[in-house]
Formats: sequence, C-alpha cells, structure tokens
Amino acid sequence: MPFYRVVGEVPRKRHIQFRQPDGALYSEELMGEEGFSADSSLLYHRHLPTAIVKSEAVTEAEESTVLAPNHPLSPRHFRTGELPAGGDLVTGRRLLAGNGDVRILYAAATRAGELYRNSMGDECVYLASGQARFESTYGALDVGEGDYVVIPTGTIHRWVPRGPVTALVIAAAGHIRPPKRYLSRHGQFLEHAPYCERDLRAPAEPLIEAGEDVPVLVRTRGGLTRLTYRNHPFDVVGWDGHLYPYAFNIADFEPIVKRTHAPPPVHQTFEGPGFVICSFCPRPLDFHPDAVPIPYNHHNVDSDEFMFYAGGDYGARKGSGIDVGSVSLHPAGFTHGPQPGSVEAVIDAVRNGLTETSELAVMVDTFRPLDLGEGALGCEDPSYAWTWAR
Repeated sequence: MPFYRVVGEVPRKRHIQFRQPDGALYSEELMGEEGFSADSSLLYHRHLPTAIVKSEAVTEAEESTVLAPNHPLSPRHFRTGELPAGGDLVTGRRLLAGNGDVRILYAAATRAGELYRNSMGDECVYLASGQARFESTYGALDVGEGDYVVIPTGTIHRWVPRGPVTALVIAAAGHIRPPKRYLSRHGQFLEHAPYCERDLRAPAEPLIEAGEDVPVLVRTRGGLTRLTYRNHPFDVVGWDGHLYPYAFNIADFEPIVKRTHAPPPVHQTFEGPGFVICSFCPRPLDFHPDAVPIPYNHHNVDSDEFMFYAGGDYGARKGSGIDVGSVSLHPAGFTHGPQPGSVEAVIDAVRNGLTETSELAVMVDTFRPLDLGEGALGCEDPSYAWTWAR
C-alpha cells in the first residue's frame, strides 16, 4: 500500500517490550512481502500466532482446479447468472479461467464462510451485488455492491454476507497494487491518478474474538490444508504499517476522457504479475465533432481480454447476447470489436442527444493465454463466436 496506517494499540517503537494488563507480553507478527524488502505491517496478538494443534489435508474436487486450453481458438461468452447459487465466498467459488499468473473465479454466496488464508498470492474480490462484512486479523470492513476488496497474501479472513452476494474473484500468484504510473517514487497518488488515498477504506479498529481450537482453511501451491489454531487468530490489539486489506468502490474511479476514443489503459485500476485490472465506468462520450464514440476493432497481440459486465448498457455489444452478469473472453490471435451495426447506431444516438455511456464493467487483461475452467464451460453461450458474421 502507498501509505502508512496505525490501528489500535502499538508501542512507541517496534520490537520492544509491549505488555498486556496482566504483565504478559503481546506476541508480534510481522506480515511482510519480498523477504523483508517490501511493504509490511506489524501486528500485536494476545496469544501466540504460531500455536497450531492440528494440520489436515483438504481434498478439492478435481474439476474445480483443472483448466483446459481455449482450443480451437475462439472468442467466448459466459453467462455467470446461470451458475447455481450456494455455499460461501471461498468454497463456493467456480473457476472461470486462469493461467500461471492469475485465476479468475465467480461466486454466488448465500452463507458465511470459515476462516481462510490464501498463501499463494493476493486476492481482489469485486462484489457485483449484495452486501457483506469482511473480517480479518486487521479488523473489519463493511462492503457492498461495486466494491473491490484487495486482500494481501497470507491474511486470515472470513466473509459474512448480509443476504445473497455475487462476486468476481481475481486470485493472483503475486501481489496486486495500484499502477506504478499513478504513484510518486515515494508511493503517494499523483494528481493525474483516477483515484487517491481518500477513496480507499481500511479497517479502523481492532476486531477481537476469543476462542480455542479454531480451524483456518489455508491455500498453498500444494493444495488446501485446514490448520487448527490453539487460540482465535482475531486477537490483535493493534497494528501499523503499509500492508493491509482495503476496499475501493468502482463508483469512486474518475474516468479519463478524450475527444476521440481512449484505449483501455486509461481505465486501469490495479496491476498484478502478468495481468492488469481495469474499470469501465459511466463517463461522457468522446466529444470530437466527428468522433466514433465506440471501441474500434482491435487485436491485443500480447494479451487475452476477460471482461465482466457488471451493469449499465454496453452499446458496442448490442445484438451479441451480452448482458449484465456476462463474461466475454477475447483471446490473443482474434480481432474483436463492436457488433455489426452498433457504430452507426451510436453515431445516430449522439446526433439525437446522447452524451454519456452508462457501461459498468471489470476487465482483466492477461499477458499469457487464459485457459478455461469448469465454471465457464458450464455456462457458455456457444453461438457467441459467430455474432460478428450475422
């Protein structure tokens, strides 16, 4: 994270004695990236964060982890609304696509989950609908529709929905951060950035729970393990540092507009190893008198384009079957663009007074090909690839 926070009680200096009211020492836990060479936070626990009493392997259904190549090469359309609801926001996830850098999943959760720790990489969870309470060792966040929740690697947390929740989960094999070009060399958001520190919400107070023999589901590259901790991990009385979970609502993204159509990098919101995340938000249409206010045909020769349509009206896709909850996958090796007839339709609409677009979408561009998961293959529209030829 680009700025420092302190929450709860911490001593004046790091790594000095910090005692509880009964005289016992609080236990430190340093959460840090890149071997003590990058961002970190220091948490103070009432109990030892190292005390486990059991470790059990957890078997996953094979189909939930297997990826199949996009072969023969084809643009794809998946209707996530056709996937059945149920489960929680972790174990109820359905794998849509992935590669060695990132896995993209979808969940339609109806109940609270158990404690979870992803030790493979950061997660960015976009809440497409509903509300939930995100609880972690750092504290709690109330989140809802349109929120991105960025969760650092190794954070013990759980999701407590308030009713049904749908979410797109972007699970990295590394760290997810704001784009470097938005930040000063010291980490402050610059004036040209489409969002800033004021837009980010982080836990404001400790979340303390008591309990013994508490299970935590842990994901590593070897698979899932359930560790049982002697004491509840939510026993942190204070922490400080630059590494913590935070929320950012897509409505706080300030679109960059041009007189003619701007390319996708102006919509970039986060970056990860081998991929970027972009937010397409309501904004004024291109305003050159002869502008074509719709995407041009393009061929991303170095990336696959995964687009989740979260809301609004996507004029460029009219007639393709794309709707709210849809996912389009346009792979490298395929030229894609507006549906036939949509360019003239939008130009006519502008002549008749249309001045802005209401589209809302989350895009993941990857720099290695995306393979397909069982979730995507279970809700595919098989006619999509031929819609440009109609």
